[in-house]
Amino acid sequence: MHPNPMFHDAETEQNLNFARSRGFGVLAISCDGAPLISHVPFLLSQDGQWAELHLVRSNPIVKMLKNACPARIAVSGPDGYVSPDWYGVEDQVPTWNYVAVHLTGDLELRPADELRDLLDRQSAFYEAHLLPKPPWSTTKMAPETLERIMRMIVPARMRIRDVDGTWKLSQNKSIDAREAVAEHIKDGLGSELETLAVLMQG
Repeated sequence: MHPNPMFHDAETEQNLNFARSRGFGVLAISCDGAPLISHVPFLLSQDGQWAELHLVRSNPIVKMLKNACPARIAVSGPDGYVSPDWYGVEDQVPTWNYVAVHLTGDLELRPADELRDLLDRQSAFYEAHLLPKPPWSTTKMAPETLERIMRMIVPARMRIRDVDGTWKLSQNKSIDAREAVAEHIKDGLGSELETLAVLMQG
């Protein structure tokens, strides 16, 4: 996370709501050598205590989870390059504005009999965002196909111990400079730039 405390002014609930609404992040655990990393969809409990997810059985992370293991889920949001020319102020340097939330805790495997319920809750959460499309559910699958798929994945959950967020939105600049960057960044380099511009103006 960025070391400047100015970019860490979001309340815990704001960070949790952001992570919950995204529902997708980069899971990392420490081990010998480089960290193991997987991109995973997850469900975050309403109280922010648990992140539930599933992993492909052959994922190297699964092999590390004989016991609960320290882990982190990094959730990325909109991001964009900031050109010094946009500030309207002399002697600036290039930077990157972005939103990111880290969930840190202990990851553990869960019993196989919890998998179907997890899959049903995950699909219901994501499908609800697609209304009025009729929601997809596991009941639309042939039982033998679903059973085969479920043998290939395992349920897991992370007990969350810490929540940290970086909302780097040019708060360290004047209001005029910040608004000038927000206007230019919409047509710049990055992802979800319109959303980033709105957050900068908020």
